[in-house]
Amino acid sequence: MKRASERADAAYQTLHRAIIEQALEPGTKLREDQLGAHFGISRTLVRIALARLVGEGLVERRHRRSAIVARPTLKEARDAFGMRVVLEREVIRLVVAGWRPEFGAELEGGIREEEIAARGNDPRVSIRLAGEFHTALARLTDNALLERYLGEVVSRCSVILALYGRPHSSECAVNEHREILAALRRSDEAAASQLMERHLASVAERARLSDEPAAEPPLGAILSRYSAPITARSSAVEFRKVQGRKGR
Repeated sequence: MKRASERADAAYQTLHRAIIEQALEPGTKLREDQLGAHFGISRTLVRIALARLVGEGLVERRHRRSAIVARPTLKEARDAFGMRVVLEREVIRLVVAGWRPEFGAELEGGIREEEIAARGNDPRVSIRLAGEFHTALARLTDNALLERYLGEVVSRCSVILALYGRPHSSECAVNEHREILAALRRSDEAAASQLMERHLASVAERARLSDEPAAEPPLGAILSRYSAPITARSSAVEFRKVQGRKGR
């Protein structure tokens, strides 16, 4: 029989993946009794699993009891992406400094998985694999603290995309990852860093992290969609009337 810590970890891993793949959407209630029954564990172990997810920003606690999948505010979302840029820049620096050929093979394997998911039109898996490319990079730095911090920020960004994101082709992320890998293989830190920042900017753009309301189209532009056909029909009717009068 699994030890209590192993059962709690299994529950954590399952919830973590379900949140990252957006099967559990932001705001979803996570009731301790239901989770306990599903995983066959006590509420105490459920709380241990949820506490880890709260610490990573994937779950929010309300009134100390009920828990929900996190719903980051726009400010929290911007802060997360801002911090991610800083962390990823340091990851690039350390990976280039300690680059070994086997790093390329490891990252290449992950990108191939992304390509398979993209061809299979499985956006949830694509989102998870896209995040794993970045956590794999952090792992290559051999800096446990940096790996942990980046992993948490990447996870939060996945929740942000679930809440604010708009549909997009996962092939874009795959191509961007390939470009970053090519720069790393050349040991071109400047290019890799620039490509990473451009990539993160495009991810943030997909998340629509702006609280500015969309510009409302002018009234005339809206009505013209309907008045133009009417005007055209009216002109045709008037033309027929004139021709009819001429023929009398």
